[in-house]
Amino acid sequence: MSVLPLIFTSSWASGINAYAVVLLLGLLGAAGAGSEEVPQTLQRPDVLVAAGVLFVIQAVADKIPYVDTFWDVLHTVVRPVSGGVIAALLAGEDGSLSQLAAGAIGGGTALLSHLVKAGTRMAVNTSPEPVSNIAMSFVEDLAVAALVVFALFHPVAAAVIAGTLLALGIVLVCLLVRRIRRFLARRRARREERATGTARPYTPPPVASARTRTVATAGRALPQQPASAARGGRADGDAG
Repeated sequence: MSVLPLIFTSSWASGINAYAVVLLLGLLGAAGAGSEEVPQTLQRPDVLVAAGVLFVIQAVADKIPYVDTFWDVLHTVVRPVSGGVIAALLAGEDGSLSQLAAGAIGGGTALLSHLVKAGTRMAVNTSPEPVSNIAMSFVEDLAVAALVVFALFHPVAAAVIAGTLLALGIVLVCLLVRRIRRFLARRRARREERATGTARPYTPPPVASARTRTVATAGRALPQQPASAARGGRADGDAG
């Protein structure tokens, strides 16, 4: 069977969490599960250790509001490249697809998946509470783990599920365009304030004078006469 379904699923997952894909494939391959499909490169101890450390860092950063978006920006290149490299390695083990074509398919799929993930996180970050970020991160991690493992044993079915999730994610991002724009506008405004130092200072409420407080307590606010009228009244009294 062609390795293309496994390439597509692993690339979709790499766009969400590339380190989890490397770690899962490497561990499963080393354990003998799907060892024929998993490249030996991913099973190397140094690769597994590095992927494990980076996976833990991502697991923390991905659950903190705004930090997750910063992390996504940093991985705009990392995830597509990882998806392409994993796809090329899988194609090299199988031989049914050229590594160049596999790399292009893997990189493109991972890029689409990454953009969907980053866009939905921007929309979620317009909400002040952090629970939604944590929940989404857990759902993404579970989906990646489940589909990568499932793909080693049922690659076609896993690819169908991954394709459906990718299509639904693209539709969701299109529906959340307004919230994404709102997030970008708020971030741009904060950057401008930090750059120019024009953040709006805190203005305390006005303090009422002693006379105003006394009049207000009595229940009647007496209008103050203009200074010119007061001087005119004193002048008339002197003239009398």
